[in-house]
Amino acid sequence: MARRPTEEDRIEAIARLLGGLEKGSDAHELAAAVADLHPKNNTFPGEVFTELAADALDIAGISRDTSIPYEGLQEAHLPECSFRGRENRKIQYAILTSAAFRAGLKPDLLDEVTWWHNDDYWRYALFGAIGLIRAAATRQGIPAARLAGQLAERHGITDTP
Repeated sequence: MARRPTEEDRIEAIARLLGGLEKGSDAHELAAAVADLHPKNNTFPGEVFTELAADALDIAGISRDTSIPYEGLQEAHLPECSFRGRENRKIQYAILTSAAFRAGLKPDLLDEVTWWHNDDYWRYALFGAIGLIRAAATRQGIPAARLAGQLAERHGITDTP
């Protein structure tokens, strides 16, 4: 049986993602940097990335009145990624789930991702978080690296890899 993720694993996932964003890593480099944290048949660290993206939206003050349009978000803020067929539904779910978390609605991740046959929720949640963090930074008029630093500070992370 696989070991359950710990609080230290959660902090490590956040630190790796934010450290990579601070260094300007692309989405595929970030996926490679966190892949070893994902236990088989588990959504971790996907839920961590979903909540982190919600925090980015909060820091940027994203709301109904100061929104980020979904249309064009992937092209503008995830240009290194392309999604086809069902992949479009998966990235859409990951992005919209972060917005739901920001608004206080906690989706049932396990119920939704059971049809995702490749055990890949964590990867789409990562890509969604990257896109939303970049979009939130753009909305604020700051580099994504600066917003990543603000998120690290919010989570008490002082040393990012």
